[in-house]
Amino acid sequence: MPSPLTHTLVTTDAVGRAFADEALFSAMCRFEIALARAEAVAGVIPDAAATAIADVVRTAAIDDAVALRVSLRANATLSIAVVQALSARVAQAHPEAARYVHWGATSQDVFDTALMLCLRDAWIAIEADHLRLMAALDALAVRHARTVMLGRTLLQPAVPTTFGLKAAGWLGTLARSWRAWASTFDRTQVVQFGGAAGTLSALGTHGPAVEQALAEDLGLEIPDAPWHAHRDRLAAFVAAAGVYVGALGKLAGDVALLMQPEIGEAFEAGGGSSTMPHKRNPSRCAVVVACAHRVPGLVATMLGAMVQEHERAVGGWHVEAATLVDTVQASASAAASMADVLESLTIDDVRMRANIEATRGTIFAERLVMRLAPDLGRQEAAALVKTALEAAAASGRSLADAAADLPALADRLTADERATLFEADTYLGSAETFRARLLAAAAAPGSRRH
Repeated sequence: MPSPLTHTLVTTDAVGRAFADEALFSAMCRFEIALARAEAVAGVIPDAAATAIADVVRTAAIDDAVALRVSLRANATLSIAVVQALSARVAQAHPEAARYVHWGATSQDVFDTALMLCLRDAWIAIEADHLRLMAALDALAVRHARTVMLGRTLLQPAVPTTFGLKAAGWLGTLARSWRAWASTFDRTQVVQFGGAAGTLSALGTHGPAVEQALAEDLGLEIPDAPWHAHRDRLAAFVAAAGVYVGALGKLAGDVALLMQPEIGEAFEAGGGSSTMPHKRNPSRCAVVVACAHRVPGLVATMLGAMVQEHERAVGGWHVEAATLVDTVQASASAAASMADVLESLTIDDVRMRANIEATRGTIFAERLVMRLAPDLGRQEAAALVKTALEAAAASGRSLADAAADLPALADRLTADERATLFEADTYLGSAETFRARLLAAAAAPGSRRH
């Protein structure tokens, strides 16, 4: 079922399919088939019963979605209706085998495990978009190593930097947050199998053997114990998603600001306006920022849901699935949209230079202070430069010209210094060192793949 139009911006088609009703139902069927096989291997149920269950359940589909939803609301779990439907199907073809459907398991076992299988499919799509955006950022950081631009602090011109360093900064935070998020994803990929209250008591001494075979069949790891009411893995995964999407939101916000016509230094492909033909809106950046606004509330919900009673929660477990799915979908949308932005990003290095020139040299006030401070002391040097700045502002001249008219300042500068102190290319400090270090760290194992 496609997402509602209202949710189009906070999901992607690929991740939507991974969590679609049919995908979740299919994952639950995979659990029941794998469970029957595992129990047959362990000698818990007859081989013939496992074969019959697999043959029937493999072709099962949702017959009555309305009935599933009615049961879900009545029982607060989807598993009851699914198990009943599968048991009825098996009974029609193999009456003796039907009794062994879902043998020794509980509702949370099948649902939690199925959700992890759906998450695994969704992760493949998210990782593909992450790799796209990382490749695009890496290329920007390399290509623009010497592209000089204004650094901006509190939205005001600061000192020069390079767009290469800016892109590498984006790359670095995404590499770090992805590495952290991917590690939490790995920890979610465990089977849930504890039976009624987390002891597998219905299986006697066969519990561990069945669990082993079940996990192997589904390609999942075995946890130390069932995690019915211990939700730290999922909470950590959602919290790490919040950091990753926050990093994407920062990047999108920067690009949107650089797109403003009065700055005009970088542009995504952009979208239009229904009434103003001249506009080139940061549309995909808006999608990323929207997702970055959405996810923190979901993180808070997931953390709150960790407070779960005894061996199975009343409400805490029940809120998780929708919260997890919404988080993953929003994260996927942010990653895909940001990759689209970066792959088509246009950089105007001429405008970057022009914006530096438009400051009339005032961005080099710090440099001038630091040059004079050894002779005059920092406070006196700052006061002298402030006088020059005020004169420049009053006259509309450059800071260099205003400084030349102040003998107390100009007499302390050599001719070469008067020519070079106001050049952006010679006031980049350690920008290149930092850019190179960020690129190297982002290339480290785990920064792009889990």
